[in-house]
Amino acid sequence: MGSGAGGTRNISGTSNPLVELEHELADLHGKEAALVFTSGFVSNEASISTIARLLPNCLIISDELNHASMIEGVRRSGAEKKIFRHNDVAHLESLLQTAGRERAKLIVFESVYSMDGDIAPIKEIVELAERYNAMTYIDEVHAVGMYGPRGGGITEREGLADRIDIIEGTLAKAFGTLGGYITGTSAVIDAVRSYAPGFIFTTALPPAIAAAATTSIRHLKRSQAERDAQQQQATRTKQILSAAGLPVMESPTHIVPVLVGDPELCKMASDRLLGVHGLYIQPINYPTVPRGTERLRITPTPFHSDALIAELQDALVETWDALGIPYGSAGRPAVAKSDRIVPLLVQKSGG
Repeated sequence: MGSGAGGTRNISGTSNPLVELEHELADLHGKEAALVFTSGFVSNEASISTIARLLPNCLIISDELNHASMIEGVRRSGAEKKIFRHNDVAHLESLLQTAGRERAKLIVFESVYSMDGDIAPIKEIVELAERYNAMTYIDEVHAVGMYGPRGGGITEREGLADRIDIIEGTLAKAFGTLGGYITGTSAVIDAVRSYAPGFIFTTALPPAIAAAATTSIRHLKRSQAERDAQQQQATRTKQILSAAGLPVMESPTHIVPVLVGDPELCKMASDRLLGVHGLYIQPINYPTVPRGTERLRITPTPFHSDALIAELQDALVETWDALGIPYGSAGRPAVAKSDRIVPLLVQKSGG
């Protein structure tokens, strides 16, 4: 089939592997159809902007901590927007009430928020959407493959996928390849396919990438081993780092943020971890997160062994001591390698 797709989807870029991939994604989320884009950013930007443009007098109601790609989709739609406080269902309901049942409304939010690792109150949001006649659009980028009995994300885990109108995800994280996608009814998918410039005017994913993604999705639909191992190692990482007095921010997911609270120290810590210890951990600074909540974001995988977690703890402790970064409120215990849990420093923020 060649190494490239050869053109846009509507000209010559639609290959059999791409069609199979879209069928696999629709099945993953229990939807009628799916549409694949070149990236998760493009799938959010193109889909949100197109759907809102096609709905007459649409009001977009967006969580304040939504990803930049979702914000760009809202902006490019030209629709009126309202922002609700992060995961605040009471604030969301007040906005829905004000809009009224008859007006077209699109609620856009994420399942797992990647900077804090917290989870949206999906059931409550869905119930409000049904009560006030609104469409729902959820970003499952940081959950697909990693949650749910078949890797369908938090919506699958909580049995809510069938009550969400559009589920968006990525092929570039848990599935290990490249691309983004949306799933939904055939009518919604055909509308985006027909009107989204981000889909129409760009070269399709290469057939080999599409085939690799399909293979990965099929494997993770059957295998729970990777999900179990990741959750186990993420939990152990939180325990070990917290026991060392490091300011691990509370998170119910696999994302482990460690608070630094200063942009220069955050960058210095990342540089030192790489230069001295050979460990690469991204520094997360403003504007991705609010000022004063700068952090290192750690995402353990099934392949990060207990020995590597212990090595990480030692490297972070050395870095914290060398740079004078504050520890958690309980301070660092005398025995840094203990598995004992100390109180976490809870800092709610996001990006």
